Amino acid sequence: MPSQRLSVVVTRRLPEPVERRMQELFDVRLREDDTPMTREALSAAMQAADVLVPVITDRIDAGLIGQAGERLRLIANYGAGVDHVDVETARQRGILVSNTPGVLTDDTADMTMALILAVTRRLPEGLAVMQAGEWHGWSPTALLGGRIAGRRLGILGMGRIGQAVARRAAAFGMQVHYHNRRRLRPEVEQALGATWWESLDQMVARMDVISINCPHTPSTFHLMNARRLKLMKPGAVIVNTSRGEVIDENALTRMLCAGEIAGAGLDVYERGAEINPRLRELPNVVLLPHMGSATLEGRLEMGEKVIINIKTFDDGHRPPDLVVPAML
Repeated sequence: MPSQRLSVVVTRRLPEPVERRMQELFDVRLREDDTPMTREALSAAMQAADVLVPVITDRIDAGLIGQAGERLRLIANYGAGVDHVDVETARQRGILVSNTPGVLTDDTADMTMALILAVTRRLPEGLAVMQAGEWHGWSPTALLGGRIAGRRLGILGMGRIGQAVARRAAAFGMQVHYHNRRRLRPEVEQALGATWWESLDQMVARMDVISINCPHTPSTFHLMNARRLKLMKPGAVIVNTSRGEVIDENALTRMLCAGEIAGAGLDVYERGAEINPRLRELPNVVLLPHMGSATLEGRLEMGEKVIINIKTFDDGHRPPDLVVPAML
């Protein structure tokens, strides 16, 4: 008799090849539309499934995990970040949590550089002029931006993505600096041409561009708060492709409106899709709808990692991308 296939619930639409492969391997319940599941639907899924495959828009907190059924044994997150999942509570309930690290490094680093260029070279303003049909020819003083070669880039968080940003920035001629919980090994620093700052305050005060590339944890919430943002040079810009909660968005908005910071490029926001409306009105701000990881290649690789984690678990082994509280 063939063994019963693992029951898997996916909370959002995934790329078609990923869904097709899941259907081949598991008893999978897929979404017919791409809207987020309600809390009630998530609770029902967690009571009925062996494996839940959530995404970053799903808040899997202690309350939901407490309602999970006895069958649920794995939360196979589709994404690298797991701050939307209460990993400690899951562990206490005997539920494993896995993620998909590493596959989005280059995509997110590319988007970081795109935002740096977009803000410093005023690309959205030029695009708006063209789309409005208001361009009447070249002018030597029109839409003057700034050259990024020679500028000091301060990277906050020097993990995989931070290091990928450093390599790209160096190719553009930027001077690379960083602040991290732990200093990189000397040979890594040398390869990246990166200078470590033990003091985040001192680094922030001396940089031309700040790039946020650290995860959201209790210790990084509002790490760029009003006091620290005020340390930035008036001509500096800040970009964030990591987690919106790292920046005090209201403080940032006030300073941008007052001209105390030259510009910002944001792909993530403190309250998810609820963006401070004043940010939309500022010409020196580039806003993107969380596109940092939005490449077909990256999303397919994420799906492959999810499938490998589930299949390895189904075979009675530890998922290769198991998340434990000590990692957070």
